[in-house]
Amino acid sequence: MINSSRAKYLPPVAMDYSLQNHRSFIGSRASDLPSPALVLSLPVIKKNIERLHQDVEKAGVTLRPHVKTLKSLEVTRLMLGNGKFRKTVASTLSEIRGLLPLAKEGILDEVLYGLPPASGAIPLLSELRSSVRILLMIDHERQISLLEDFAGKNPDGAPTAAPWDVYIKLDVGTKRAGLPLGSERLRALIRRADESPAVSLYGFYCHAGHSYGCRTQAEAEGVLADEINGVLSAAKLIVGGDRRLTLSVGATPTAHVVGSLKTAIPANVTLELHAGNFPTNDLQQVATGLVAAEDQAIRVLAEVCSVYPERNEALINAGTIALSKETGPSPGFGGVVGKPGWAVVRMSQEHGIVGEVEVAAGAGAGAGADGSKNAAGPERRRRDVEADLEVGDRIFLNVQHACITAAAFYVYYVVDEDDIVRDTWVPWKGW
Repeated sequence: MINSSRAKYLPPVAMDYSLQNHRSFIGSRASDLPSPALVLSLPVIKKNIERLHQDVEKAGVTLRPHVKTLKSLEVTRLMLGNGKFRKTVASTLSEIRGLLPLAKEGILDEVLYGLPPASGAIPLLSELRSSVRILLMIDHERQISLLEDFAGKNPDGAPTAAPWDVYIKLDVGTKRAGLPLGSERLRALIRRADESPAVSLYGFYCHAGHSYGCRTQAEAEGVLADEINGVLSAAKLIVGGDRRLTLSVGATPTAHVVGSLKTAIPANVTLELHAGNFPTNDLQQVATGLVAAEDQAIRVLAEVCSVYPERNEALINAGTIALSKETGPSPGFGGVVGKPGWAVVRMSQEHGIVGEVEVAAGAGAGAGADGSKNAAGPERRRRDVEADLEVGDRIFLNVQHACITAAAFYVYYVVDEDDIVRDTWVPWKGW
C-alpha cells in the first residue's frame, strides 16, 4: 500500500474534477488523485466483511448491516453477501431510497429505520413501504400515538394501514436513545404496543456505543454479554413468554468478538447482530485493540501546501470538512500513514496543521498516530518537519471515525492491492 509520495504531481491536461467525470481517474494511482480525496481499499473491505460473516455464522446469529458508514450500493451488496443476509439498518430516508434497487433485485427484504421517527418522517416512511418492508424503532408511548394518528381509522374503528413492525429500543449504557431495563416506562411501552392496532412488537434493540471505550477482547466480550442479557431480560417482560421475537444487539467493537458468543438463546428468539463501521474500520476501532492498523480500509489523500520549520509544522489542504473533528485515543484528528509521530493537530474549515505528537503506550494497544503498533512506553524524539515533509508531498491520513469523515465526500475512489483506482462509488447524501 502506498503511504506517501514525493513524486511531482502532474494533473492530466484539462482534467475535469466534477462529479460527472470522477470515473476518468480509474486506472490512476491513488497518490495522483485530486486532493483531498477519500480512498477505499477494496481488498481490505472484502477481508473485513468476510471475517464478520464467518463470525456470525460461527455464533449462529443473523446479521443486519448498518449502511450509515459508506452509504453506497456497492458496499451494501458486499455486507449483505449478495443476498446471504437480507435486512439492513438505515439512519436516513435517503439511505432507504438508495437501498431500493437491492429490494427490487430481490436480495433485500427489510430495512429498519434506525432512530425513533420524527412525525414528519412518518408519511415518507409510509410511502417507502410499498417498495420494501420498513421496520421502526420506538422508545416512547407518544411515538405510538403519532403512528395511530397517521393511520387514521375506518368506520369500524380499524386502522386504515397495516400495523408497523417495531423494535423497542433499550439503553444498555450508551445513554443515547432507549429505555433502561429497570424503567417502569419500558413496561408501560410494552403494554401500549400490545394494545395498539397501529404497531406489532417485532423485538428489542440495543446499541453498545459505549463499547468504543473497550481496549481488550475481554472488555468487548463483557459489553456484548451485557447487551444480550439486557434484551433477553426485556423479552421476559412480554406476556406469553413463547412469542417469536428478534433481539438485536451490536456495535462494531462487539461485532468483532461475536464469534466468542456463549450465551444460550431461547428457541423462540432470533438473535441478530447489527454493525456498520466494520467494512472500513478506523483509528477509533484500532484503539479498541480488536483490529489491526492494516484492517483500516479508509484513507484521506491530502497535499502539503506549506512547511513551517520555526514551529515544526506543515499545512495540508484537508481540514475540518475533510476529516471531521472526531478524536480518539490515537493523537490528533488523523495520523500520517507511514510517518508515526506526525498527525493533524489543528484544523480550520479547509486548513489542516500537521504537527509532531507523542506516540504513547496504551493508546489502543500501542497504536500510534497512524494506527501502527509501537513498543511499550512513550516514544519521544525530536522530528524535523523539513526532513519528513516537503511542499508538494502527497500524504495519506488514517481517520479517527470513518462514518463522519466519509459523509463529507461526494465520491469514493476504490483501489486494488496495488493502490490503483479500479472503481468509484457515489454515496447517498443528505437526509
